[in-house]
Amino acid sequence: MLSSKFTALLVLVPFVSANVIPSLPIPAFSPNLFKFPSFSASKQSPGLHTFAREAGKIYFGSATDNLDTGDELLDLPYAKILSDNQMFGQISPEYVEPVRGQFNFTMADQLVAWAEKNGQIMRGHNCVWYNQLPDWVTAGNFSAPELAEIVATHCGTEVGHFRGKIWDVINEPFNDDGTWRETVFYNTLNTTYIPIALEAARRADPGAKLYINDYNIEGPGAKSTAMINLVKKLKEDRVPIDGVGIQGHLIVGELPANIEDNIRAIVATGVEVAITELDIRMTLPATEALLAQQKIDYNTVITACQNVKGCIGVTVWDYTDRYTWVPSTFPGQGAPCPWDDNLERKPAWSGIAEGFGQKSL
Repeated sequence: MLSSKFTALLVLVPFVSANVIPSLPIPAFSPNLFKFPSFSASKQSPGLHTFAREAGKIYFGSATDNLDTGDELLDLPYAKILSDNQMFGQISPEYVEPVRGQFNFTMADQLVAWAEKNGQIMRGHNCVWYNQLPDWVTAGNFSAPELAEIVATHCGTEVGHFRGKIWDVINEPFNDDGTWRETVFYNTLNTTYIPIALEAARRADPGAKLYINDYNIEGPGAKSTAMINLVKKLKEDRVPIDGVGIQGHLIVGELPANIEDNIRAIVATGVEVAITELDIRMTLPATEALLAQQKIDYNTVITACQNVKGCIGVTVWDYTDRYTWVPSTFPGQGAPCPWDDNLERKPAWSGIAEGFGQKSL
């Protein structure tokens, strides 16, 4: 997306303490005064990232907002868990190209350096998205050649700046019926914006892993078929594509059927797969029955990934209900994460661990 958030995937494992950590007052943010918190090393019991690695996956991770868009990293108990290099993370700074051709990586660089200091790996999310675009993109009335240059410059500059990462280069290109989403990019460039972005990213960093990411492609259907056909076409045209991100925004008790089969079908096109934004929401209030079903559902998704060699890792879309995006988007729903509002593990945590082959926890 040309609004260019950067999502840093801090490699991840779970918090081991069952102590409830209360919310703390959060000070006003000043970018000139803020310093990323540093926590003394302490021995942690094995967690979800450890379990994922032992099971042959590359990572288990979590998303998080950056300092421009949320208060998470000012919440020290939250940040302490996030900084544990057996634990998680993804970090999303705000616009890096707020004005055409003017890139500002200051906050993103600090976030990436903080994560790397913690021994965590990074995932970029994302380069081209129809949502959260700056006005100069949506109101620019650019010609096709102009917009093609903008997409290539943006993707190349961003991926080249953060070399050696995994990138969701394209985010959410399809409607749920498998048709192309009409966006400023599609309406101006048709489907050519996809190879333009991917090729620019590859030129900028031949070592980057390049993904296309979307939701509602967890099970077989029109949208997942469209994604499979796109990957096949890109490969036929020798356009660089390394992976497909299956977001995984799901509902308790309503998982699609045949998730594992669908992952296998995508991997069969010659790319890897990652579960990139996993959360499983419920109608509030949370009950013991809903939490028990949520544990089963998390286990189902993790087991599906675990059973397919080409599924390389899983990221939850923030690890705690304290900072979930769900209630603001789906009123009356929430509690989608493996940790609750008090940073205490829920039954879903055990469902994840057991999906990676651990004994009942």
